[in-house]
Amino acid sequence: MYAMVLSARGAPLTFEQRPDPIPGPGEVRVRVSACGVCRTDLHVVDGELPGIRYPIIPGHEVVGRIDALGAGVDHLDLGMRVGVPWLGFTCGECLYCRTDKENLCDRPEFTGYTRDGGFASHLVADARYCFALGEHGEDTALSPLLCAGLIGWRSLVMAGDGRTIGIYGFGAAGHIVAQVVRAQGRTVYAFTRGGDQEAQQLALSLGADWAGASEDIPPTELDAAIIYAPVGALVPLALRSVRKGGRVVCAGIHMSDIPTLPYHILWGERQIMSVANLTRKDGIDFLAAAAKANIQTHTTVFPLAEANEALARLRDGKLVGAAVLRP
Repeated sequence: MYAMVLSARGAPLTFEQRPDPIPGPGEVRVRVSACGVCRTDLHVVDGELPGIRYPIIPGHEVVGRIDALGAGVDHLDLGMRVGVPWLGFTCGECLYCRTDKENLCDRPEFTGYTRDGGFASHLVADARYCFALGEHGEDTALSPLLCAGLIGWRSLVMAGDGRTIGIYGFGAAGHIVAQVVRAQGRTVYAFTRGGDQEAQQLALSLGADWAGASEDIPPTELDAAIIYAPVGALVPLALRSVRKGGRVVCAGIHMSDIPTLPYHILWGERQIMSVANLTRKDGIDFLAAAAKANIQTHTTVFPLAEANEALARLRDGKLVGAAVLRP
């Protein structure tokens, strides 16, 4: 196999050839056909997440086909197209696993963070955490659904059933969730960096009723706001825009510090919530909803060897939609 490997915090990824991995009991080997580039990959590369053990292969929006089965795997078949998401293993024993909250597992493993991920020609995955994708849709178009879509879906569910939804940060997750919101008959308000006309035009083309800068006040109060950009300063801006009883959902795994905020913008039973990881049920529910809504992802495809360029463009805000690596 070959892979783009992170050897130290902040280091550029390097191309390496390795022996093909062998799946253990309960595991499968996947030949990767596409892997989305997620902002969480930047947090891994930049060492902003705790407990990273180097070297590690990033990437957790994986689409590919199973080319080897470990012992005991009987619900997946050779040649099957599957998606491998961020949550790669849970213990099944802790309080959270026993109460249908496996996203909060005390001993989890994460694809591309604590176990090798999809910036590679092959990876080994826990068979329990592979989603059958069927044969409809292109691999590169499906890969952003495996995290941007899944976390977007979980954050939307947590936002509640209000009619007016604000999306702060209109990148990979935002442009997917906007389509789901519109398919549900609700209204989208999109917030981008000031002057980012390209992202605002994308939002309007996907059915947003309004698009503007994050500092702007929308033309109507929001029932809920979802923040995808890892910028803590957006929290008070979003609180300022939601109605009494509304929610602000922070959807990233990492965010800069939330600044001091005046109590009056929180008062009125407004809520601030965070999203942590995902569950397998999230994946099943979202993939069904995405198919029904005919979600169209906007992607820029890079060869695997150009992973550093894709990460740099994501960091600099020079991508519209999602970046995808193709081995």
